[in-house]
Amino acid sequence: QVHLAESGGGLVQAGGSLNVSCVVSPRTFSIYAVGWFRQAPGKEREFVGGISQTGGKTYLVDSVKGRFTISRDIAKNTVYLQMSSLKPEDTAVYYCAAAIVYSDYVPSLLGHYNSWGQGTQVTVSS
Repeated sequence: QVHLAESGGGLVQAGGSLNVSCVVSPRTFSIYAVGWFRQAPGKEREFVGGISQTGGKTYLVDSVKGRFTISRDIAKNTVYLQMSSLKPEDTAVYYCAAAIVYSDYVPSLLGHYNSWGQGTQVTVSS
């Protein structure tokens, strides 16, 4: 059983920055790719990006590329989503999720992820 816990959401003005963290347990952290998803009110949950099991590969969707960064600290079992130049349309509940993988890649489909955190609210005011 994998447990994920996000922290670090909050309220920020447009153009500002915010960092969100995801702690993954147990310590078999290294077999998981970790993805970030977001869900705005009335919209479907969408993939934002992710990082491979080794941290050697990351993927970000075009709408956040150049503004968001994903990294992982294997020693701390933690994945980070660093967000900058935030826009009101980035407002959503952000979730991290874990996918068991057997090679070093980033799954992009929601169905590949079988363990989810509780989510953290990110609100960007205009």
